[in-house]
Amino acid sequence: MKDGKAYSEIFLHLAWHTKTSLPMIRPVVENELRKYLRHRITETPGAACYAVGGTETHIHVAVSVPPSLTPSKWIGELKGSSSHYVNEKFGCGTLQWQAGYGVITFGKNNLEFVIEYIERQKEHHAANKVHERMEIIGGEDEEVAR
Repeated sequence: MKDGKAYSEIFLHLAWHTKTSLPMIRPVVENELRKYLRHRITETPGAACYAVGGTETHIHVAVSVPPSLTPSKWIGELKGSSSHYVNEKFGCGTLQWQAGYGVITFGKNNLEFVIEYIERQKEHHAANKVHERMEIIGGEDEEVAR
């Protein structure tokens, strides 16, 4: 490692909920929110965004990140900047996030599964076929996204 670079494969599944689980992510908001999150994530040096999805009450994201990134700080920035963006575009109070989030790591060999899970969130929730581990979101009441 004479040039100071490191090899890493750090894949994260992120999830967070709207404030008090209100259905704030309406279709018009959802489209803008997804675009914004993808853009904001790819602005982070060394980060890649593979999927953004969710329901009207929560969001899921699959990313890879560099080893220098501090997940808690970065997720806080994603949440804060995304709600600011949506509220500027659609009006104050349009989107608010709960205090917590969920983050789990996964291997590259599970990337396809995680992407599919995120992209089909609405179907999984409608059929009540969610993977609880991927739905745990910390915050006010340590809830599972439903």
